[in-house]
Amino acid sequence: MIDPYRLVLPLLRRFDTEQAHRFAIWGLKSGLAARFYPPAPDDPILATTVWGRSFKNPVGLAAGFDKNAEIPDAALALGFGFVEVGGVTPLPQNGNPQPRLFRLDADRAVINRMGFNNQGLSVVLDRLARRNRKNGPIGVNLGKNKDQTDAAADYAALAGRLALHADFLVINVSSPNTPGLRALQNTDFLTGIIRAARTARDSAVIGVSPPLLIKIAPDLDSAEIADIAKVAREENVDGIVISNTTVSRQGLSSAFRDETGGLSGAPLLESSTRLLRRMYELTGGTIPLIGVGGIGGGADAYAKIRAGASLVQLYTALVFEGPALIGRIKHELVILLKRDGFKNVAEAVGADHRAGTRP
Repeated sequence: MIDPYRLVLPLLRRFDTEQAHRFAIWGLKSGLAARFYPPAPDDPILATTVWGRSFKNPVGLAAGFDKNAEIPDAALALGFGFVEVGGVTPLPQNGNPQPRLFRLDADRAVINRMGFNNQGLSVVLDRLARRNRKNGPIGVNLGKNKDQTDAAADYAALAGRLALHADFLVINVSSPNTPGLRALQNTDFLTGIIRAARTARDSAVIGVSPPLLIKIAPDLDSAEIADIAKVAREENVDGIVISNTTVSRQGLSSAFRDETGGLSGAPLLESSTRLLRRMYELTGGTIPLIGVGGIGGGADAYAKIRAGASLVQLYTALVFEGPALIGRIKHELVILLKRDGFKNVAEAVGADHRAGTRP
């Protein structure tokens, strides 16, 4: 059977990359994607529990695809185990001037300098409040407005308002497209932001609060990585998303390789997985990690799980492969888990760090 995405891909290539993305959002909203890509039932071996929450499979849609929470349930209907929407900022903002999204076909990568373009907290909150949470777990990626000088205030405002409608919250201090944002990974800044967001979250919720995660960059040096791990342990962060896009351009061959912005896709796989492995070591495997960056097949997802990821996410590979990729990754992941004798995903998490576990 011919994959419908292969038929429309030449047409999509005629459009600006951002226009093609809007077309993809429309395809999900209209129900066309679900019609052509109904998922097969997940093998029970893929089911996992993280933060006391059930995931039918560990493969999620990364932040950046659905910035305004327009299609989280439609994405879940394609077979994702969870979806992270956003980044969302307290106030709407237009982001950086266009063009700001570039396909690097030869490198199977994308460069973006979107700049947290989104419709703002009120719009996203309204959409999340109206959805049926039984459809599956939804996380929200939190960002600060470009002109806000008190970053902690923005993250606190978001965490407090969204806590009742999210299954987890992600403090994004690692996008390269908002001036000064990556500096917030500094120990003092990061500690203050985590504390402010946690206080606001806990004040808004009676009972169990949604987990609070941080998302870090792949371009950190060894000292910065150690500092973040120390903060994560001392502040009892619930999870770490590893990693955001990179500013590195090493080894690229595509025409747009020198565009400013964050690079995602296949070239990020090795560095993001290496950082994931190191963070698992530094935290002693005590903090759940979400592995994201360069996943284009089941073997990539499995490598991140073995390196220490409890869950994984993808986005860029969908640009090149389309929705059928989701099922392929899960199918390949099942084969690899069974090959190595694991009964479930949780057993494989961090396997590379345990002596005598088959690579």
